[in-house]
Amino acid sequence: MKKRILVVDDEESIRWVLGKCLEKEGYIVEYGEDGSEGIEKALSGNFSSIILDITMPDMTGFDVLNNIRSSGIDSPVIIITAQNTVKNAIEAMKQGAYDYIAKPFDLDEVKITVSRAIASYENSKKLDLLLDEKNESDTLQDIVGQSQAMLNIYKMIGRVAERDITVLVNGESGTGKELVARAIHTNSIRRNKKLVAVNIAAIPKELLESELFGYQKGAFTGASISRQGRFEEADGGTLHLDEIGDMPHELQTKLLRILEEKKLYRLGSEKPSSIDVRIVASTNKNLEKEVKDGNFREDLYYRLNAITIKIPPLRNRKEDIIPLTEHFLSKYEKELGVGTRTLSDESKETITSYSWPGNVRELENIIKRMLVLSSDTVISRETLLDAAPHLTGKVREDQESLANLIKDELSYLLDPKDAASSERVYETIIKKVEKPLIEQVLEITKGNKKKAASILGINRNTLSKKMEELGFQEKDKE
Repeated sequence: MKKRILVVDDEESIRWVLGKCLEKEGYIVEYGEDGSEGIEKALSGNFSSIILDITMPDMTGFDVLNNIRSSGIDSPVIIITAQNTVKNAIEAMKQGAYDYIAKPFDLDEVKITVSRAIASYENSKKLDLLLDEKNESDTLQDIVGQSQAMLNIYKMIGRVAERDITVLVNGESGTGKELVARAIHTNSIRRNKKLVAVNIAAIPKELLESELFGYQKGAFTGASISRQGRFEEADGGTLHLDEIGDMPHELQTKLLRILEEKKLYRLGSEKPSSIDVRIVASTNKNLEKEVKDGNFREDLYYRLNAITIKIPPLRNRKEDIIPLTEHFLSKYEKELGVGTRTLSDESKETITSYSWPGNVRELENIIKRMLVLSSDTVISRETLLDAAPHLTGKVREDQESLANLIKDELSYLLDPKDAASSERVYETIIKKVEKPLIEQVLEITKGNKKKAASILGINRNTLSKKMEELGFQEKDKE
């Protein structure tokens, strides 16, 4: 039986192009000319996928998506829009869209995305795998960001959560690996069971085995009762093994056996227990290097590395610093009862200039300290530096050179196991350099595009086009 696709877009030309493209692939295509008709069609038919425009005259695509989801329609939705902004992309994924495609789109990309969406849906259509409004506060409220890197992470969370496979989350300390693990669990089929987190680095080596696997009464001196370990505690749910790179070699062998056999032995027991646990591991170490150095088992590494989500450091996603700051201000204003606070422009410049070696955790702690120490409604740079004197100094004195920053980014993009590796590397690097360059020049010219284009050595139309592609909102000044 042919699969049915619903295309909802107010532009007739877009509907026609998509229809012809999908009909050639063997699909039956139906159409909605606006949001209302799209909802009506979605409710009346069983569609394998829905292609949905964001901007329509009667309502937004997000309104349509929310309406059909609340009506129980779980067909995978692919969002398309001419307004290619990071905000729209993030919102699309958070609202439960399968994917996001910007206009003008490549028809081959559309065909591949539709095919993948249908395959994913058919493999999991009996499962409720979408993030609902009720549990959003438990999953993504603390994952904040507008950068392309964060967009990739949102997409990866949505894609891997529905598949009951092992995930490895890699990133420097303080980047938010535990939040990603929590989001994966809460959006999975195991979300009604426990998420158990274990920081391997924080548990003494001699206690780690009993903590993870449990023990029987009499297994060692002081074992007066039997006790289940973290694996058994997480049975049916998810076990987050944080800082897996610090696990002792002898326990790596036992962990591998458990993952392969789905059985474990408590200390002092000869009777195995069946275990059903999904593993989300995380580390700040380069496990490939650890394997080469003989510190980590190669077979365990490949067993854990079914899917990798790599979180870049905060210094490589500067555009996320202010949104994170505003998020923490809002969060801790309420907790500390200090009233509404904002940062001055000078304070914002200072925090965006800093390299944040402690990443998001360092930023969060400074915001809390600043709120406690300051009574000002608008927090000046002086007040900020009272709370965090180490933020002073030259803008980039504690950062890598531009060349090293690019090398760092390339190592991330060229990782074949990483989500971002599917992007075209040259274009990705150029985009990351272009935006801050254009921002700086526009700041110097006070928003005058003509002068900015002259400094950049490009014509004004080219500059306008690049600004649109990069999501600029600046108003032109002559």
